[in-house]
Amino acid sequence: MRQEVGAVLMLAQRDLTKLLRDRARLVSELVFPIIFIGILGASLQAAFGRAFGYDFVTFTFTGVFAMTLFQTTAQGIISLIEDRETDFAQEIFVSPISRYAIVAGKILGETLVASPVAIGIVAFAALLGVPMTAERVVALAIGGLVAAFFGGSFGVLVLSNLPNRRAAQNVFPFLMLPQYFTSGIFNPMVDQPPLIDALSRLSPMRYAVDLVRGLFYRESGEYRLVVLQDPATVIALIAVAFVAFMVVGTALFVRKERDR
Repeated sequence: MRQEVGAVLMLAQRDLTKLLRDRARLVSELVFPIIFIGILGASLQAAFGRAFGYDFVTFTFTGVFAMTLFQTTAQGIISLIEDRETDFAQEIFVSPISRYAIVAGKILGETLVASPVAIGIVAFAALLGVPMTAERVVALAIGGLVAAFFGGSFGVLVLSNLPNRRAAQNVFPFLMLPQYFTSGIFNPMVDQPPLIDALSRLSPMRYAVDLVRGLFYRESGEYRLVVLQDPATVIALIAVAFVAFMVVGTALFVRKERDR
């Protein structure tokens, strides 16, 4: 057990160290969320805030916060493909540790990588006047961790069948971009046409976004206007999907390693 935990922490530390040496990546991952919240959120508030009855800057902030953690961790799992191409993964996979510990270490590492970005987003939102309390900060921390780990499991599932980094870079945007519009990051997913509603329910990012909002808006008068499902239900759905993504994704990745 100690060996498994040590492997998870070692892999996580490796990814965090890589981030600290790559400040350009950290800055680039922070710029787009700030643009989305500061420009798009403010524009939506000016156009629709009064009609919908809630603050679109706060609404956009919670959506972008969850989306960033989900996407950053999912996309960060691409490093598994880099490791495969440099034979680093082969060295790991012949070691006497669980394959699930290896994948968990990568997910934990990418979650740590996403944490500075999350802190920057929260700080920027506070500067814009998004109401923050100690309870809401704790809610964001809990929801953010769940979103990050869920995104990591989704990344394992998607990237486990991709042959190289170039394929991952070409395929991944096509899987993530539609979810921007079907997960309710910028627009409330209520009273949607049946097809859009079905696509929204199939979008993993939707549940990460809705969980963060459910925790953030808890005991708020805007709760019923912005939250699609209660957090307990969302957590149960995420837990089932997380286990499925991890089991299937890890099995496929391990099998590909064995076939090399």
